[in-house]
Amino acid sequence: PVHMIETINKLVRTSRQMLHEIGREPTPEELAEKLGMPLEKVRKVLKIAKEPISLETPIGDEEDSHLGDFIEDKNAILPIDAAIQSNLRETTTRVLASLTPREERVLRMRFGIGMNTDHTLEEVGQQFSVTRERIRQIEAKALRKLKHPSRSRKLRSFLDN
Repeated sequence: PVHMIETINKLVRTSRQMLHEIGREPTPEELAEKLGMPLEKVRKVLKIAKEPISLETPIGDEEDSHLGDFIEDKNAILPIDAAIQSNLRETTTRVLASLTPREERVLRMRFGIGMNTDHTLEEVGQQFSVTRERIRQIEAKALRKLKHPSRSRKLRSFLDN
């Protein structure tokens, strides 16, 4: 119940305050005296405060909400960030598609775009059966093309954010 949470919070605040004042954790008796509460109530509240509570605990009168519904998932991607990532992925795909298929594949492999990892010049060279120097030349040419205003303008807005 709401009043119990308020009581627990009040008790915890008072306990912290007393810890600073007396340099140790206060006893239930000291807390009861400071708060003007019966000792048994303080003990009961302390016991409840230590008990784990299920995330499935119903909240509110309707009982259609659960405690877990109100806990933020710190690992969840914000909707705005997900939209930006999706838009960046689509734009990158479109810009890379404006290169020759070979240039696109070289850049994707070198920078790990759409892959689990990036690849060395040597690894990419083996895939294309050419030297790493030739891959470096293809990569440099493709990057020069991407720096052209007609292509770079499409990606620049992602850098500004």
